[in-house]
Amino acid sequence: MLKNILPRGRSRSLTRTHKVAIAGVGTLGAAAVALTAVPASGQTTTSEAAPTAKVAYSTKQIQDVQAGVTGQLAGASQKVAAIEAKQESAAKTTAEKQAAAEKAVAKREAAKDTTSRAAQRTEVKKAAPKSYPNTLDGWIREARAIMKKHDIPGSYEGIHRNIMRESSGNPKAINDWDINAINGIPSKGLLQVIPPTFKAYHVAGTSKNIYDPVANIVAACNYAADKYGTMDNVDSAY
Repeated sequence: MLKNILPRGRSRSLTRTHKVAIAGVGTLGAAAVALTAVPASGQTTTSEAAPTAKVAYSTKQIQDVQAGVTGQLAGASQKVAAIEAKQESAAKTTAEKQAAAEKAVAKREAAKDTTSRAAQRTEVKKAAPKSYPNTLDGWIREARAIMKKHDIPGSYEGIHRNIMRESSGNPKAINDWDINAINGIPSKGLLQVIPPTFKAYHVAGTSKNIYDPVANIVAACNYAADKYGTMDNVDSAY
């Protein structure tokens, strides 16, 4: 095609003018090719932008996160429950210990009260001596109780027997006819004791009155124990 535009017989070397012309033809050809691509409607078209690639994601990741959070919340709840249970147990233990301590204190106080009452009863018993009837039987039993404290021997029977022989049970009896009476020291009381003997064998804690029945019995039995071993051994005037 280029051959036809060159005059025949001319040199085929391309001048600058020729090169420009050829370049222009090349440009027009390219433009023609481009125009043939335009649609018949005469409107140009532009290619749409490539669609944005979709982001890949998985619901499993969300589920894993939810499960992790749920697990942490459950663990926290269990810890809170454990702490509350421990606190409740500690409070219960403290309450039980306090109740036990209070019970122990109450028990000790009750024991003290019981001991105190027992001591008071003992004091009352000590303060209130045993009472004996104002009879021959009462006098003998009271005398024997005193004799026991002072280790003075003498049975109820031996004392009673000698009293009946000496005075017939009369605490005011007095002998004004025997040798003692003649000598001015008559025998007196239940067991007919002369004043010097009563004074010598008198037992502390008893009356100093020779006519007192209990004091007379104790002094006479004390004398008989010293002279005869016991009033039980006396069967006649002594």
